[in-house]
Amino acid sequence: MQHRHVGASGLSVSALGLGTMDWGQAVTEEAAREQLRLFADAGGTLVETAARYGEGQAEAVLGGLIGDTVARSDLVLVVQGGTTRSGSRRLDSSRRGLLDSLDRSLSLLGTDHVDLWLAPSPDPAVPVQEILSALETAHISGRARYIGLSNYSGWEFARAAAAASFPVLVDDVEYSLVNRAAERDVLPATAAFGAAVLAWAPLGRGVLTGKYRGRTPSGSRGASDTWAPYVEPYLSGKPQRITEALCTAARGLDLRPHELALRWLLHRPHVASAIIGARTPQQLEEILRAGEAPVAGPIAAVLDEVSALGD
Repeated sequence: MQHRHVGASGLSVSALGLGTMDWGQAVTEEAAREQLRLFADAGGTLVETAARYGEGQAEAVLGGLIGDTVARSDLVLVVQGGTTRSGSRRLDSSRRGLLDSLDRSLSLLGTDHVDLWLAPSPDPAVPVQEILSALETAHISGRARYIGLSNYSGWEFARAAAAASFPVLVDDVEYSLVNRAAERDVLPATAAFGAAVLAWAPLGRGVLTGKYRGRTPSGSRGASDTWAPYVEPYLSGKPQRITEALCTAARGLDLRPHELALRWLLHRPHVASAIIGARTPQQLEEILRAGEAPVAGPIAAVLDEVSALGD
């Protein structure tokens, strides 16, 4: 697997990152073990988790595998801070909430540091200076080797990066053929500060695999009462047209749709890594076979045109 530096830093990560959002819930510990093994064997290093995933279940599962399935030194651990407030889905981004979540993450992961620690989505109730204070403490103490943000708009990222006394290395945002909103302001902002983007949902919440064409497969997220609202926005209109164009182009290149979608994304400017998630080891194995060769010019131009941002 290709590795690349994150922005202007010396941190090197695998072009594909392994997401753990469903670990300890839809993904059993044994399936997680097999996923981590497959990922590491393919040359993957970046593993992403968050304090809020399953209220710590994902971190607990991952922590149980580090040192057994894969050595800690072979991983780049990316951890999003902030825990959900009791009785609310809102993340606690206060200094206390962030640092408490970091300490809990380190305990569950069984390590004394994370490689990249991310502040969660901006909280209008918490001043940016308070968030930066928590990030600085984590950085100076060595508990976080590098610092980043998650789901910040371009102007929010620029405001935070300009005020920080340390480098803000990444913005972790949704980015795919069916959602190129990051190109409006996030990519220019991160580039201006020598930072990069980690792209989550690089397969358009699953629709860019082509599996939702004309139907919603049973057992898929789209068929779940919990996850259907997450997938539904990409099942019609422009996203549907993009998916059809992708599938047609992939067929002509003898590729699977997800392979072409990932190759397109990995060659966009300032993308350090695409965070992939899978429910089964078999799904992950298919994704890892995608390859990283650039998309041929004419095909890339067609995909660019059909997925271009509107005014």
